[in-house]
Formats: sequence, C-alpha cells, structure tokens
Amino acid sequence: MHQNSIMVVKPYKWEGMWVFDDEKTGLVREPFVAGVPEILEALLEQQGIQVEEAEKGFRLIFSAIPFPGHQLSARRVGEEGGGNWYEESVSKARGWLCPALFRYFDTAPDNLHVRVECCS
Repeated sequence: MHQNSIMVVKPYKWEGMWVFDDEKTGLVREPFVAGVPEILEALLEQQGIQVEEAEKGFRLIFSAIPFPGHQLSARRVGEEGGGNWYEESVSKARGWLCPALFRYFDTAPDNLHVRVECCS
C-alpha cells in the first residue's frame, strides 16, 4: 500500500469539538479527544493563530518522521482502548489518538511530528 510520508488533515470545530474529515480514508467528523484538543489549541496559540479563527478550519500537517518546519514532537507512551497515548516533548502534555491513526499508519509510530497552519 502506498502511503505518504507527510499527511495533512483540516480540523475544524463542530458541535464544540475539534473534528476532521478525510475523504481518502472515509473519516467524517472524526473527533480529537482525551488531551489532543488542548494540545492543538496550545500549539495554535504558540504559533500566533487565534483559536476562534482556526475553528473554521486549519491545516494539521503530521508525519512519523521529523520534517522541516515541524512545531511539535510527541512520543508514543502507551496503548489503551485500541488507540495510543502520545506525550508532547516540551510540555509533557499527553493526548490519546484513537484507532483512526491506523488509517494513516500500518502500526502506531513511535514518534509524531506536527505543524499547524492557518486557515483557509
């Protein structure tokens, strides 16, 4: 199966939750939960992106390998409920990524690298 090294989704707020759609993987309104919304909002703010502006949609670029311009790195620290916990390298904040992660990776990567960009 051909997989990109760097993926992009466009999270937005729906019913008070951060969600995203991805036609290629069949995901619709897939929510971010369990610490991930807080990590995303902190990263948006660190990058000078107003959360209220990002609620209409922003680019979330992610990869299992470091890429030029990534703004956050997180390492896998455990499994639970079919998903995986990741710990952000600076603040040590933790977030859980559900099994939808396996729509992008065959196995849960040991590390994730992320960049946020506003808004379209």
